[in-house]
Amino acid sequence: MAGRRIQMSDSMRVALLLAIAGGFLDAYTYVTRGGVFANAQTGNIVLFGVYLFEGNFIEAKDYLAPIFAFFIGIITAEMIKSRFRGSRTFHWRQIVVLIEFAVLAAAAFMPQSYDTSVNVLISFVCSLQVESFRKVEGSPFATTMCTGNLRSATEHLYNYHKSRDLAALKNSGRYFLVIALFTLGAGIGAALSKIFHIKAVLFAAALLLSAAILMAKGTDSESF
Repeated sequence: MAGRRIQMSDSMRVALLLAIAGGFLDAYTYVTRGGVFANAQTGNIVLFGVYLFEGNFIEAKDYLAPIFAFFIGIITAEMIKSRFRGSRTFHWRQIVVLIEFAVLAAAAFMPQSYDTSVNVLISFVCSLQVESFRKVEGSPFATTMCTGNLRSATEHLYNYHKSRDLAALKNSGRYFLVIALFTLGAGIGAALSKIFHIKAVLFAAALLLSAAILMAKGTDSESF
């Protein structure tokens, strides 16, 4: 029996591509672009505070810039959603992903002397993604960080243990799968960054382009 039809941008196939890209980008900026995290801004906020109170303002500004870029990305995603939500030509999330692709492709050709600028651009990309892709097959997910996913996966696993509700087990499996693919993306990102250095980000750009192409299909069947 065929599964229910869902919007392709909410599908597990797209989520897995985005999760791999999310893990890749965090590893890329950390390994290649000066030890800055592009996705989860908590680490950057902590380091900004540490350097600020040490009086090391030069180091502090390197962590403030991606935080501000993340803020701008959230606003940009909402503006795109508001402007193009009713479009029959493109789904508004396709536009977001194509912008992400273009920004990452440009970042691949920016030398090490522009590390701060690249981190700002990649933080912008990740904020577009985290704001635009908030659900997978009806459940709240994140494809650029793991804390919330790990909490939800464990919660659903406990609910299954308590009630033997297969839907809870299914939801837990989805969350753990996204976490696993994010981890895989981080590993691939670290490995390719050591081989291809700044050009490694083109791999993440290719993943995002693949997601945009998938979304052109319009709908998908529920995965499992």
